[in-house]
Amino acid sequence: MLFRKVVSDDNSQLVIFIEDSFDFSAHQHFRNAYGEYNEVGGTIIVNLSKTTYMDSSALGMLLLLKDHVEKNNGKLVIAKPNETVNNILEIAQFHRLMNIEK
Repeated sequence: MLFRKVVSDDNSQLVIFIEDSFDFSAHQHFRNAYGEYNEVGGTIIVNLSKTTYMDSSALGMLLLLKDHVEKNNGKLVIAKPNETVNNILEIAQFHRLMNIEK
Protein backbone atom coordinates (compact mmCIF):
# COMPACT_ATOMS: atom_id res chain seq x y z
CA MET A 1 0.00 0.00 0.00
CA LEU A 2 1.17 3.49 -0.81
CA PHE A 3 -0.33 6.65 0.60
CA ARG A 4 0.29 10.14 -0.61
CA LYS A 5 -1.41 13.31 0.53
CA VAL A 6 -1.51 16.73 -1.07
CA VAL A 7 -2.85 19.86 0.61
CA SER A 8 -3.88 22.80 -1.55
CA ASP A 9 -1.98 26.09 -1.17
CA ASP A 10 -4.95 27.76 0.51
CA ASN A 11 -5.52 24.71 2.79
CA SER A 12 -9.10 24.33 1.54
CA GLN A 13 -8.55 20.84 0.14
CA LEU A 14 -6.73 17.67 1.09
CA VAL A 15 -6.34 14.87 -1.44
CA ILE A 16 -5.36 11.40 -0.21
CA PHE A 17 -4.14 9.00 -2.89
CA ILE A 18 -4.30 5.29 -2.04
CA GLU A 19 -2.47 2.84 -4.25
CA ASP A 20 -2.66 -0.94 -4.16
CA SER A 21 -4.65 -2.46 -1.27
CA PHE A 22 -6.82 -0.51 1.13
CA ASP A 23 -7.28 -2.79 4.13
CA PHE A 24 -6.69 -2.97 7.88
CA SER A 25 -2.92 -2.75 7.46
CA ALA A 26 -3.48 0.80 6.14
CA HIS A 27 -5.35 1.99 9.23
CA GLN A 28 -2.59 4.04 10.86
CA HIS A 29 -1.31 5.47 7.56
CA PHE A 30 -4.82 6.50 6.57
CA ARG A 31 -5.54 8.09 9.94
CA ASN A 32 -2.23 9.97 9.81
CA ALA A 33 -3.07 11.24 6.33
CA TYR A 34 -6.12 13.19 7.51
CA GLY A 35 -5.72 13.43 11.29
CA GLU A 36 -4.17 16.87 11.37
CA TYR A 37 -6.41 18.33 8.66
CA ASN A 38 -9.05 20.27 10.57
CA GLU A 39 -9.87 23.03 8.11
CA VAL A 40 -13.42 24.25 8.80
CA GLY A 41 -15.42 23.84 5.60
CA GLY A 42 -12.52 22.06 3.89
CA THR A 43 -12.82 19.25 1.39
CA ILE A 44 -11.12 15.89 1.70
CA ILE A 45 -10.87 13.85 -1.48
CA VAL A 46 -9.92 10.18 -1.29
CA ASN A 47 -8.58 9.24 -4.71
CA LEU A 48 -9.06 5.51 -5.30
CA SER A 49 -8.07 5.44 -8.97
CA LYS A 50 -5.08 3.19 -8.22
CA THR A 51 -6.67 1.16 -5.43
CA THR A 52 -6.85 -2.48 -6.46
CA TYR A 53 -8.47 -3.99 -3.37
CA MET A 54 -10.66 -2.78 -0.53
CA ASP A 55 -12.02 -4.72 2.44
CA SER A 56 -14.62 -4.06 5.13
CA SER A 57 -12.11 -2.37 7.43
CA ALA A 58 -11.45 0.18 4.68
CA LEU A 59 -15.17 0.90 4.58
CA GLY A 60 -15.04 1.49 8.32
CA MET A 61 -12.09 3.83 7.89
CA LEU A 62 -14.06 5.83 5.33
CA LEU A 63 -16.93 6.12 7.82
CA LEU A 64 -14.52 7.42 10.48
CA LEU A 65 -13.21 9.94 7.96
CA LYS A 66 -16.78 11.00 7.17
CA ASP A 67 -17.33 11.73 10.88
CA HIS A 68 -14.08 13.72 11.02
CA VAL A 69 -15.08 15.80 7.99
CA GLU A 70 -18.59 16.45 9.31
CA LYS A 71 -17.21 17.71 12.65
CA ASN A 72 -15.46 20.43 10.66
CA ASN A 73 -18.48 21.18 8.45
CA GLY A 74 -16.48 19.94 5.49
CA LYS A 75 -17.08 17.85 2.44
CA LEU A 76 -15.90 14.31 1.66
CA VAL A 77 -15.48 13.07 -1.89
CA ILE A 78 -14.52 9.54 -2.92
CA ALA A 79 -12.94 9.96 -6.34
CA LYS A 80 -12.32 7.67 -9.30
CA PRO A 81 -12.83 4.19 -7.88
CA ASN A 82 -12.14 1.48 -10.44
CA GLU A 83 -14.91 -0.98 -11.28
CA THR A 84 -14.00 -3.50 -8.58
CA VAL A 85 -13.74 -0.93 -5.81
CA ASN A 86 -16.86 0.86 -7.02
CA ASN A 87 -18.80 -2.43 -6.82
CA ILE A 88 -17.73 -2.81 -3.18
CA LEU A 89 -18.87 0.75 -2.44
CA GLU A 90 -22.19 0.13 -4.17
CA ILE A 91 -22.84 -3.14 -2.32
CA ALA A 92 -22.19 -1.31 0.95
CA GLN A 93 -24.49 1.48 -0.32
CA PHE A 94 -21.88 4.15 0.34
CA HIS A 95 -23.33 6.19 -2.51
CA ARG A 96 -26.13 7.02 -0.04
CA LEU A 97 -23.67 8.17 2.61
CA MET A 98 -21.07 10.14 0.67
CA ASN A 99 -20.28 11.69 -2.67
CA ILE A 100 -18.64 9.16 -5.02
CA GLU A 101 -17.33 10.64 -8.25
CA LYS A 102 -16.51 8.13 -10.95
